[in-house]
Amino acid sequence: MAGRINDEDVKAVRDAVPIDAVVSEYLQLRNAGGGNLKGLCPFHDEKSPSFQVSPSKGLFHCFGCQEGGDTITFVMKVDHLSFSEAVERLAAQAGITLRYEEGGYNPAHQRGERIRLVEAHKIAAQWYAEQLATGAEAETGRIFLAERGFDQAAAVHFGVGYSPQGWDHLTRYLRGKGFTDKELILSGLSQEGRRGPIDRFRGRLMWPIRDIGGEVVGFGARKLYEADNGPKYLNTPETAIYRKSQVLYGIDLAKKDIVKTSSAVVVEGYTDVMACHLAGVTTAIATCGTAFGGEHIKILRRLLMDNRSARVIFTFDGDAAGQKAALRAFEDDQKFAAETYIAIAPDGMDPCDLRLAKGDEAVADLVEPRTPLFEFALRQIVSRYDLDTPAGRAAALDEAAPVVAKIKNSGAQHEVAVELAGMLGILDTQFVVRRVAQLARWAREGGRGPQPSDRRRPDERQWDQAPRPANSGPALTLRNPVYAAERELLKLALQRPELVSPAFDAYGVDEFTAPPYAAVRLAIAEAGGAEYGVPDPQEYLVRVREAAPDDTVRSMVTELAVEPILRRTVDETYAGTVLVQIRRRAVERRIRDIQSQMTRLSTGGDPAQLAAVQNELWVLQQYDQSLRERGAEAL
Repeated sequence: MAGRINDEDVKAVRDAVPIDAVVSEYLQLRNAGGGNLKGLCPFHDEKSPSFQVSPSKGLFHCFGCQEGGDTITFVMKVDHLSFSEAVERLAAQAGITLRYEEGGYNPAHQRGERIRLVEAHKIAAQWYAEQLATGAEAETGRIFLAERGFDQAAAVHFGVGYSPQGWDHLTRYLRGKGFTDKELILSGLSQEGRRGPIDRFRGRLMWPIRDIGGEVVGFGARKLYEADNGPKYLNTPETAIYRKSQVLYGIDLAKKDIVKTSSAVVVEGYTDVMACHLAGVTTAIATCGTAFGGEHIKILRRLLMDNRSARVIFTFDGDAAGQKAALRAFEDDQKFAAETYIAIAPDGMDPCDLRLAKGDEAVADLVEPRTPLFEFALRQIVSRYDLDTPAGRAAALDEAAPVVAKIKNSGAQHEVAVELAGMLGILDTQFVVRRVAQLARWAREGGRGPQPSDRRRPDERQWDQAPRPANSGPALTLRNPVYAAERELLKLALQRPELVSPAFDAYGVDEFTAPPYAAVRLAIAEAGGAEYGVPDPQEYLVRVREAAPDDTVRSMVTELAVEPILRRTVDETYAGTVLVQIRRRAVERRIRDIQSQMTRLSTGGDPAQLAAVQNELWVLQQYDQSLRERGAEAL
């Protein structure tokens, strides 16, 4: 059993290590007035800083969760150490040799487990680094680094090492340093073999993974040899000191600049972190074999202190996997007060490849032209739909609006809703804003009841009333005045084909916005068109009924063929008026579609395509004016 640490030594440790210096290793502190400092509590989630540190008293206290104590207490709680382990860590930092009562100096095998595991990793990291620097076998590793633009100085700066290919080189070395087989297995540096512990990492490049306090708690190991049947990257398993969801590679090097600049750059791999730092982007960090998640966010939030002007920039590969990773990151976006962005190299290269191909400046430039993460996520959603059709725009809105509704800042939510309208090309911006606000309110109320319905005006509902195939059994209950002209034109085409042909036969199915009427128009076309009915109206109706795909459409044909035409005097003038009315509505819809497309193209589209669309708009506007002035003569 370990002896109790001498009380005078405990006091010496408290006095030697300022509490603000220790706490600052884990979170950003700012002036709170009265000689105190404040920051975001590391022991519970909070939006505004309630965690205070008093350097003069050597104490901390959180007014949110009531945690408090001195320097030793803080280290115990934040790193889950025992009292002795916390004192031993702080004593090592201060260079104080501790005395132990009830047995004198505490021998190595009696030290706290966590301290022992950290010591084992520290020694292993030094040993791996020596192997890379001097070992003949490690030439493969040195070549690997050199091919990626990293010299020996870079390897030293990041502590990169090499694990020899033999079975138990590190295991035997650590045994010689006094570590037991049990400690080696618990540390994850060794694993059980047939005849005892063997090295976990063999024949690989080794990156030491440090916690925010700078202690080595694990390793990331990269395969170098084809004969190695293991994964490309092999990480330390979950241990008492290593949780991959709670560590960020490079955080020990980046934390001061993250605090100083109120920004962080999240990359995907160890070499990407190295490339960024060497290129001057010293706020770069990476996850260790797992997706960026909630625990990682907690680490960054303590450093960024929920500063609304802070920035978190994600760099992901431009491939499908990178896009998927970006969308996963967006799911946690609202846990940040900071603005979140995404940066993807034009050629889809990661920072390491980009630095190798185009130099340090290209890496620094990568994180400058940033796209807001919400915009990237929305564009990924929107890109899956055909925005040139009303149905496509409506479906895209249905999927994208709930995403925007998750934005907690109401001002930002409104602005993003306006941007979404532009992405989709929906001219009625306020409709999109209202839709998002409805969903946000529904979410705030706990999602009770069904989602808010799509309450659009009749003219707005037309946007997603794409004609359905005739055999889909269209509804027959449409009596909306909006469709009265379409119904009237179909009655003319069936009852008085001589008044509307041949003009009617040039009308497309899409000029009839009500699906039932579109189905009847298609049946007329398949029967030979209205012109076919001029010489023999009775046979013509028989053919149209036979062309109907089902009894539902056939019944609609019969209904329209016998229903009285609304005008008492049915002549060419009346028929021309109805024809022009339908055509003008179709032209107006197309103009709206083109204006919608122009809205999308004006936010970064192809200039040549934009010019072509503008020309089409001009032609349609001229045609609409001609229809308005000349009537049926312009058809």
